[in-house]
Amino acid sequence: MAGYHRDEEGHWVAELRCGHFQHVRHQPPFINRPWVTTAAGRQAMLGMMLNCKKCDRGEPADRLAPDRPSSEEA
Repeated sequence: MAGYHRDEEGHWVAELRCGHFQHVRHQPPFINRPWVTTAAGRQAMLGMMLNCKKCDRGEPADRLAPDRPSSEEA
């Protein structure tokens, strides 16, 4: 993971080094990622690898809309 941004619904999205985006939600009991809920937790996960299903499918890189900057929001 190289960075984060929020989607239109306020969910956290990881920006992967491969150029793809992947949601990183904490929705127990099915998705358990409590680190997503704090800025310190998200910061600690930068550099970690996530399996990219979009790369597996050969999809082109994702892009942010021009009005949506890529940055970590508190």
